[in-house]
Amino acid sequence: MKKQYKRFRLRTVSAIAAMAFTANAWAVEPFTVRDIRVEGLQRAEPGTIFASLPFRIGELYNDEKGAAAIRSLFALGLFKDVRLETNGDVLVVIVEERPTIADIDFSGLKEFDKDALRKALRDIGLTEGRPFDQSLADRAEQELRRQYINKSLYAAEIQTTLTPIERNRVNLTFSVSEGEPARIKEIRVVGAKAFSEKTLLDQFDQDSGGFLSWYTKSDRYSRAKLNADVEALRSYYLSRGFLEFRVESSQVAISPNKQDITITINVAEGERFVVSAVRLEGNYLSKDDEFKSLVTIRPGEPYNADRVAETTKAFTDYFGNFGYAFANVEAKPEIDRSNNRVTLVLAAEPSRRAYVRRINVAGNSKTRDEVVRREMRQFESSWYDAEKIKLSRDRIDRLSFFKEVNVETSEVPGAPDQVDLNVTVVEKPSGSLQLGAGFSQSEKLALSFSIKQENAFGSGNYLGVEINTSKYNRTVVFNSVNPYFTPDGISRTIDLYHRASRPYEDQGGNYQLVTTGAGLRFGVPFSELDTVFFGAAVERIQIRPGTNIPAAYLAYANRFGYTSANLPLSIGWGRDDRDSSITPTSGRLQRVAIELGVAGDARFVRTNYQFQQYIPLNKQFTLAFNAEAGYGKGLGGRPFPVFKNFYGGGLGSVRGFDQGTIGPRDVTGSSIGGPKKLTLNAEVITPFPGAGNDKSLRAFGFVDVGNVFGENERFDVGQLRASVGLGLSWISPVGPLRMAAAIPVRKFPGDRIQKMQFQIGTSF
Repeated sequence: MKKQYKRFRLRTVSAIAAMAFTANAWAVEPFTVRDIRVEGLQRAEPGTIFASLPFRIGELYNDEKGAAAIRSLFALGLFKDVRLETNGDVLVVIVEERPTIADIDFSGLKEFDKDALRKALRDIGLTEGRPFDQSLADRAEQELRRQYINKSLYAAEIQTTLTPIERNRVNLTFSVSEGEPARIKEIRVVGAKAFSEKTLLDQFDQDSGGFLSWYTKSDRYSRAKLNADVEALRSYYLSRGFLEFRVESSQVAISPNKQDITITINVAEGERFVVSAVRLEGNYLSKDDEFKSLVTIRPGEPYNADRVAETTKAFTDYFGNFGYAFANVEAKPEIDRSNNRVTLVLAAEPSRRAYVRRINVAGNSKTRDEVVRREMRQFESSWYDAEKIKLSRDRIDRLSFFKEVNVETSEVPGAPDQVDLNVTVVEKPSGSLQLGAGFSQSEKLALSFSIKQENAFGSGNYLGVEINTSKYNRTVVFNSVNPYFTPDGISRTIDLYHRASRPYEDQGGNYQLVTTGAGLRFGVPFSELDTVFFGAAVERIQIRPGTNIPAAYLAYANRFGYTSANLPLSIGWGRDDRDSSITPTSGRLQRVAIELGVAGDARFVRTNYQFQQYIPLNKQFTLAFNAEAGYGKGLGGRPFPVFKNFYGGGLGSVRGFDQGTIGPRDVTGSSIGGPKKLTLNAEVITPFPGAGNDKSLRAFGFVDVGNVFGENERFDVGQLRASVGLGLSWISPVGPLRMAAAIPVRKFPGDRIQKMQFQIGTSF
């Protein structure tokens, strides 16, 4: 007898369609399932099917359970079709698997890296070895299109191609035609009367293009950048008395060919207000006079939102010094529109005192927690202290291991008197690698190599190795610094060095000055900013005679011997409160170093002092001063040893003169340096014209003055060399680059001039 089959079928790609199963499928009389078979599997495991079914063998099957089974199987995301069939009391599950992604590729990419895009797709579940999902492919295409729009590539076209291959697999290809980027053709500020449009547009990072736009991409439209520029415009007005200034609209129009963008910003300036008085209200912990001293708003001056924010922040921070982490300070303007005056009321409510429960450190994937935590001056289970928290943040930033350091406070749920401190850092490359090669007729090929790691293995320790293979200048130097040799923060520095050099390569000859030594120094912190250094070294210095040896070297060797064994002691002091060690705009650096030869063949004292000051003139311009003075003197009736002389000229000294050539000269014409040195530098630093406010590319104008004097020469202002010039500093992809073009304005016969000078390193 021919068997009768009852079957039903449901094709769907969504749970909603599956829910309609009972209404659209043929009804099946409930029955007890004797067996379950699965057909159509290629890669999925049968167990995956059985685990998703809402019934088992021996249980009752009905239409409701059938609909639930289909919904559950589609939810796995593995199948593009699911059918249930009955053969008597046997249930047959027939599936058609989605194809598996064999490869994902991109073509036509210029703005994005393929590996970065593959990682982004992997994060949303679209990757090799996973079932293909058209909805995810559509989502990826739309996200890629959005990223191109963010880069002003509005004409970018993206086509997704699906290529079936054997074994139910597919290759997914995103073909991109990027086109030309849309560029800002014009930016208008409409409604401005108090300031010129050019002055207002100077506050923007975006512009209509310049000769450096290829580098800065400042003419590429970005909504985020536009919002930042609008805020900069608002801040400019609010800091100049326009209390009721508002931006009424910002309109962006793109040309039909999607190449030109016009931005129009409509503003309403309002009236300019002058501060008539500043008044304190609320609870100031009986320290009203102390809080008043923090007010930077002065009656009679135009209302300045920056100073208002500065004052309220200073109040909040000062409350924090007493443990009030949740102090609320609000600036309330009382406006007299008839006289264009405003009284500023500073209302304060300190709220409750709190202590720090826990300090959390995040973002340090390489650097050990200990390296960050040992710089903290705010401790766990101690009263919240805003001053110590700021000091902690500054100390972590001065490590130079991180691009960004942020410290945020979060409340502890259920504990109103407790807070957690969350220290978040963004690591940066802390090593430097320098490779150099040169060729000259005398030296042939000369190679130099140095590698320095300021944060070796994430320990916070410094390691440095320098090697030079020049025929006349061979150097091997090893440095190691442990900034926390003791738990109290005493540092230890170890120096090992061997140098065989001919100080001035322009004077042909085969003489050499060979220095071999080892040194040990300790740094003792006497305050949060001040460190005193103590150290000692053992040196063996040999003057090896040869052709064209400077007469000063020969005279010293004939009198005191060609070999000197020395035991110099050193003491120094350093203080650095600059806001950045790479691109400083404010702060001061001071260093003092004294070297004392008290034992051995050479008896001398050698001192060096350096002073730097950075003064921000405005948002773009910084005034920088540098002064360096050195003095050396022989002791015990001996002259100052020639191998300890100072040298001047070149980058880091008086630019425009050849490196190390200004100062006393030997009878042979060789520059031999001297025990007295003075260098003065002044710079005006600004972002490079056309680079907006980008601090990685900066231009500077400078004036340099200085000279080196012999032991028997008095300091003579009339002998100072001077130069003026322009320079460029660039934090380039291959490392910091500094270039200077200088014109000597005070020089003397015999001076060696070098108008163009530069230096570069690389980071990793």
